[in-house]
Amino acid sequence: MRPRVTAAAALAGRLLLAALFLHEAFSKLAAYSAALAYMQAFGLPVPVVYHVPTVILSLLAIAFELGGGLLILCGYHTRAAALLLAGFCVATAVLFHTKFGDRNQLLHFEKDFAIAGGLLVLFAHGGGAWALDALRMPRIRRKEPQARAARVLLMSLVPMSDSRRLRAISRKFGHAADRTFRPPARLIF
Repeated sequence: MRPRVTAAAALAGRLLLAALFLHEAFSKLAAYSAALAYMQAFGLPVPVVYHVPTVILSLLAIAFELGGGLLILCGYHTRAAALLLAGFCVATAVLFHTKFGDRNQLLHFEKDFAIAGGLLVLFAHGGGAWALDALRMPRIRRKEPQARAARVLLMSLVPMSDSRRLRAISRKFGHAADRTFRPPARLIF
């Protein structure tokens, strides 16, 4: 697939996922008392939440949805935000939507797990080329082990006196700035 199409699809997916969480966060903020009553009506199991008041849990839910939605929208720390929101969706499904006799609750349960699945795909593949993460990736990208192994093998076959060859191989593998590397002595067969 073309890189622009992939980047555009990743951006569209991020926008759609972020819109869902941002809408829910703003809806809870706009009608906070109704959201709080909804949480209390479902009666959170006490052992699961360790006697934490429902007010604190509702504020944490808003913070997760708002913060995670904004991070995914911008594509900043996308993988971490996607993983946290996937856990949030699973927790929401398990805590609030377990009355499977009610078709609406079953639908919400399935929807939460489907959203968690999409967020796990986002976690696995990242935010794409049109995300803020893509701007900071070159600074933190590590050397590929396969490229390093190929470089060591090729450099071990080249005599040390041929510095031009060493520089050409080093440039080809993108490690021209790495001056600390010393190839092993030539292998004798």
